Amino acid sequence: MNTIRVGIIMNGVTGRMGRNQHLERSLIDIINEGGVPTKQGKNILPDIILVGRNPQKLIELSQKFSSLPWTTDLDNVLSDSKYTVYFDAQTTGLRYESVKKAIQAGKHIYCEKPVASSLSQALELYKLAKEKDIKHGVVQDKLWLPGIQKLWQLIRQDFFGRIHAVRGEFGYWVFSGEFEPVQRPSWNYKKSEGGGIIQDMVCHWRYIIDNLFGTISDINCIATTDIPQRWDETGKPYTCDVEDSAYTTFITEKGTICHFNSSWCTRVRRDDLLTVQADGQKGSAVAGLRECYIQPAAATPKAVWNPDIPQPINFYDSWIKVPERQVYDNAFKAQWKLFLLHVIDEIPFLWDLLEGAKGVQLAELAYQSWHEQKWLKVPPLQV
Repeated sequence: MNTIRVGIIMNGVTGRMGRNQHLERSLIDIINEGGVPTKQGKNILPDIILVGRNPQKLIELSQKFSSLPWTTDLDNVLSDSKYTVYFDAQTTGLRYESVKKAIQAGKHIYCEKPVASSLSQALELYKLAKEKDIKHGVVQDKLWLPGIQKLWQLIRQDFFGRIHAVRGEFGYWVFSGEFEPVQRPSWNYKKSEGGGIIQDMVCHWRYIIDNLFGTISDINCIATTDIPQRWDETGKPYTCDVEDSAYTTFITEKGTICHFNSSWCTRVRRDDLLTVQADGQKGSAVAGLRECYIQPAAATPKAVWNPDIPQPINFYDSWIKVPERQVYDNAFKAQWKLFLLHVIDEIPFLWDLLEGAKGVQLAELAYQSWHEQKWLKVPPLQV
């Protein structure tokens, strides 16, 4: 047999991201391509069962994808030896208990971030996974975005020299739902359901900065709730009791200052919904979701401050688009392939539950920094 079937329990994929990115654009796409090739010349083929709390949504999802099996009984499917991998894309508040059950059942774990609602829970999951000797991974999708991949390539090629500053801009205007449909689920704005932009986005900034610019050593954060009332999916108004904008500064062990703005209350006038600019003496680069633009030292225009005349320089003109030298896969799909190869082929997979716990740690420190209005050290995790 040239096919290796891997049973995957997919919990929480009736939601927007779980359905679109993880199910349709990752695993279904992998199935349609014939699987993931292994180094032995075989193909890993996902064998999916859908799990959730809403039978009607599960039926609709099943019918869309060739009658995939589904169930609302997580405990029962965790006892089925056919399924060796458990994936979780539920809301943050539900993740810890379900992942813990799956670890205790001996399943390999792949889950969305944040991996838990607290650092203590996240570290407990990591320790349990180590004790059970199972494989485990956490979604850190932005590392495989084409724009970030191009930025990482520039760093490896020493395009910048020493990078002294990084600036990240993330966000867009999320409509309140009063007069128009919302683009994000209402739980994002409710503390009781694990909402808040710090918990959502600081985990991303952790792995981007750690992997590209150096381990974070210090943090300072301030956040606000800019839109205090929104309307949910049924048109019912509710009070937003979490932050919807956060402004965070990090320092790495290399001394690089990284400042990231995160907001669901800003209107976009930049290249993309996420841009990351890195500045070094030899050059600068700005990466978006897909594109990356560079400005080497030799092509840097000489700006002169003179507000009494119209700006003579079009600053966009002196940036060079990094060419497409390869075909980039969907970022979620790219990491799924690596995780499946980790499970079957034993290839290294660096983005495990401990890395997920680091994201939770940084989010907790961001909240603490905001409430105490001070800089905080980011200590190494003790495990």
